[in-house]
Amino acid sequence: MAAKKYKILYITSEVVPFMKTGGLADVSSALPQMLMELGHEVRIVVPKYGAVDDRKFKIHEVVRLKDIHINIGGKDVIFSLKSCFLPGQKVRVQIYFLDNHEYFGSRNSLYVDPFTGEDYRDNDERFILLTHAVFELISKLGWIPDIIHCNDWQCGLIPAYLRNLYKDNQQFANFKTVFTIHNLAYQGMFPKTSFNKTGLPDELNSEKGIEIYGKINFMKSGLLFADVINTVSENYANEIRTDDELGAGLRSVLSKRKNDLFGIINGIDTNVWNPEKDKLLPKKFSSKNLAGKLEDKEELARKFGFEFKESIPIVSVISRLLDAKGMDIISEVFPEIMKLDLQMILLGTGERKYHNFFEKMSGKYRGKFACYLGFNDELAHLIEGGSDILLMPSRYEPCGLNQMYSLVYGTVPIVRETGGLADTVIKFNEKTEEGNGFVFKPYEGEAMLKELKRAVKVFEDKKVWTKIMRNGMKCDFSWNASAKKYIELYKTVLNNE
Repeated sequence: MAAKKYKILYITSEVVPFMKTGGLADVSSALPQMLMELGHEVRIVVPKYGAVDDRKFKIHEVVRLKDIHINIGGKDVIFSLKSCFLPGQKVRVQIYFLDNHEYFGSRNSLYVDPFTGEDYRDNDERFILLTHAVFELISKLGWIPDIIHCNDWQCGLIPAYLRNLYKDNQQFANFKTVFTIHNLAYQGMFPKTSFNKTGLPDELNSEKGIEIYGKINFMKSGLLFADVINTVSENYANEIRTDDELGAGLRSVLSKRKNDLFGIINGIDTNVWNPEKDKLLPKKFSSKNLAGKLEDKEELARKFGFEFKESIPIVSVISRLLDAKGMDIISEVFPEIMKLDLQMILLGTGERKYHNFFEKMSGKYRGKFACYLGFNDELAHLIEGGSDILLMPSRYEPCGLNQMYSLVYGTVPIVRETGGLADTVIKFNEKTEEGNGFVFKPYEGEAMLKELKRAVKVFEDKKVWTKIMRNGMKCDFSWNASAKKYIELYKTVLNNE
């Protein structure tokens, strides 16, 4: 018997190439594509922010989905759902854009007001609108999905609406919801007064419902009411229900739902991140022929004004410059790092204090440390291709992508044992010669430094180092593997009826 093909409505707040603030946008493009390639039918719903160009992406009106009226907190809100296909792909994934000028079209920024640096004050109303739009879309189109796949707090009210407002609606009777946590630290918390805008029954306006610490919490809503919950690595799924800090106030909710909580590691887009095909590398290479990587290293050294030395490693950091990404422990032991026989490159943007710090260090250690403070995709590819080591000492990391890019590019990662880093990087063992990277556990500068010293020492033995590189390059981080796990998850939830 042929495997059942599912209809999946995928709800997200960002999708590449239309808009992006983080990894969610990459996942929201790559996963639906791969599910379609595996024979399932996927449609995406996403807000249409001001920066999205109708003409460029051939976004058009859908007559049945034009000028829909809904009520949010006593206010009449009118929106339309426009449509196009995800550009430039083998499969045609249809996207519905939630079009409303006041909440989305008038703003180029997604969640944060660029003038104040604060979250938009009406983020509650904006994502209540997204929730309503999903149900209007289904009822007006008559396209009935098997699964509504919700992502992060912006979609957190969807499972609550389904279980409460629409529980007697036959059209919605058989839907199952999957709720994916990409980062539990961002929860969508609003004042208690926001509850009245949701239209949910009053009993949910309490600690037993979607309130926590005196605030309405959209993430909690998703965790309480979704049929299954998953997050973006197995290890992170365990951490958030057992560790108070990583549970970020929701540990007890997650702990109660531990039987419905799964971890599926994100994939990487192997059309974009592949050293054998990468057009952004001066020289392509593979695990069988690593000569090109050395040429990329030479080009990287030249670009940052270093003297090219084959015998010493280039250690790179590609990261947002935040405490949570380990910038505090890097800066704490930075003088010690500079005493080692290495060259170091940093690419990233983030907190002003780290911009200032790394700028100062690049002057002090010229020829040994250099940084590019900003985002530059082309440079990210050259750094992954030309570096010997990637340093990624995150305090927490739900999944992480850079360590996977590095492994595929033969750039050996040094990571802290947390979240997705622990699931993808296996500590190298000198005796067995197994493992694909270097790992430390305590969140301390000294522990990181010790593992970095070990890596620099191992680097001296070219034969052993090549073995570690090849171990990493053999890993399969394609979306194909991850998408199949999502299909298993859908199957589990649909068979649990």
